[in-house]
Amino acid sequence: MFNYRKVDESTLEFVTVARKDELADGGRLLLNIGDLAIAVFQVAGNYYAIADVCTHDDGPLAEGDLNGATIECPRHGARFDLATGKATRLPAVVDIAAYPVRLAADEIQVGLPAD
Repeated sequence: MFNYRKVDESTLEFVTVARKDELADGGRLLLNIGDLAIAVFQVAGNYYAIADVCTHDDGPLAEGDLNGATIECPRHGARFDLATGKATRLPAVVDIAAYPVRLAADEIQVGLPAD
């Protein structure tokens, strides 16, 4: 599992996904970068990026409800922490990938493992 807190940023490739003004507070962007489905969120000035897949049933996750920095799967109610990807409520027991996000001038960039 990809854990952004333990990764050496020199091993990442940061990809620009949007401008800051394109993502309002509480907003989300759904992206496909290569073969990865990724969701980027802005919550109270903080930016998060996660894999857009619920580990409970492999369905899309990003259309779920946000509660602070937590997202709830729209199908079965599993919850995940946006910052860490940790599964915080059943039926999911496996964490999702969480990717580091940085701001470069007015651009939102997501760090992905370099190929």
